[in-house]
Amino acid sequence: MSDRVDVVVVGLGPGGEFAAGALAEAGLDVVGIEAELVGGECPYWGCVPSKMMVRAGDVLAEAARVPVLAGEGKAVPDWSRVAARVRSEATGGWDDQAAADRLAAKGVRLVRERGRLAGPRRVTVGDRTFEAARGVVLATGSHPSIPPIPGLEGTPYWTNRDAIETEEMPASMLVLGGGAIGVELAQVFARFGCEVTVLEGGDRLLAREEPEAGELAAKALRADGVTVRTGARAVDIEHDGTTFEALLEGGLEPLRAERLLVATGRRADLAALAVDTVGLDPAAPALRTDGQMRAADGLWAVGDLTGRGAFTHVSMYQARIAVRDVLGSPGPDADYRALPRVTFTDPEIGAVGLTERQARDRGLRVRTGLVPIAASTRGMIHGPGNEGFVKLVEDADRGVLVGATSAGPVGGEVLYGLNVAVHTETPTDRLKHMIYTYPTFHRAVEAALHALR
Repeated sequence: MSDRVDVVVVGLGPGGEFAAGALAEAGLDVVGIEAELVGGECPYWGCVPSKMMVRAGDVLAEAARVPVLAGEGKAVPDWSRVAARVRSEATGGWDDQAAADRLAAKGVRLVRERGRLAGPRRVTVGDRTFEAARGVVLATGSHPSIPPIPGLEGTPYWTNRDAIETEEMPASMLVLGGGAIGVELAQVFARFGCEVTVLEGGDRLLAREEPEAGELAAKALRADGVTVRTGARAVDIEHDGTTFEALLEGGLEPLRAERLLVATGRRADLAALAVDTVGLDPAAPALRTDGQMRAADGLWAVGDLTGRGAFTHVSMYQARIAVRDVLGSPGPDADYRALPRVTFTDPEIGAVGLTERQARDRGLRVRTGLVPIAASTRGMIHGPGNEGFVKLVEDADRGVLVGATSAGPVGGEVLYGLNVAVHTETPTDRLKHMIYTYPTFHRAVEAALHALR
């Protein structure tokens, strides 16, 4: 069977769902193909439910600060309430019918199977082939990257999906990986009474961010009772039916826990999409796209597939560009200079643009400014839980910020102004002469500007 349509969107995560809906609303005949849930990882196993869990853990932490700031108080953790909220409010019991109905209302034909390319502007789904006159948009996201550790395969290890779906808090958990997913979930589980150990093979947590960010995350996790082991690698995993045991490189003492969470990154699977049928490398880590998100003639790619970061906001940003290009509307190329990201630990760690190391590696003459969040009066007022800092990275020759980190009680919110500054390349001399609201956390940005050296 062969169907002729205008556009086929393969993968209906945040970017794909937006692209399919927008193109259909523009009057095109659109087929959307999704093998799992419409909406993708973010609303069901990522951003939304995980931040509900983070919020719950933060409330417990705040309750523990009551005796210092306000009087007497005690909170008793109850994971069942968190699990119930995740199921009812975030995921609807992992039912995507409402999302599917929204797409249908916009005119998208939904096909619930796996799709793969079959040449230029052609997608096969089972025994059906769709021929797309305008082209194909790929938005199939990524999946957990499982390291080839002997013994791991075949064990009941968790990925982020299992951790999000769990209705019972384990007594203990070993986390492989000290990136954003690993540290966020480690802190949440620890705050609900789980004995957590984070095992990171590198020399620090959050390796892609500033060293100060990794140090802060490790300090915060340890304050919540998490054991943080950096520079340590698992070389063998065993499971006896009830307990995991991780044997470590160098003959260090094995680690044991009831659960094992694998949080060692994510990867795209280009081979499964048969990108070779359009002349692209199926073994590549990501699809290279131009500024209008074109990966080949009549082929656009958005989201995790492009290697620009596994973030919903990147996928949505790219989807808007792709939609515009499919419709033939002119517009600016994708610009990743001010790509923002937030690790939702307590304290939150927000970052945008380049780190100091990345800027120096690009040959820039760099000045940096680093101040504690307590440099703002709001930090002092906040009291316990006010750990954090603002770090700025300036291209000294141009006098503009190329990167920044804001870590603190609302580090992700303070990041917004820094994001604007990096994106618009506002001169630092001009930023120094802004009026900064008193007393707010973002007054630490003013102090960091004056600390540039």
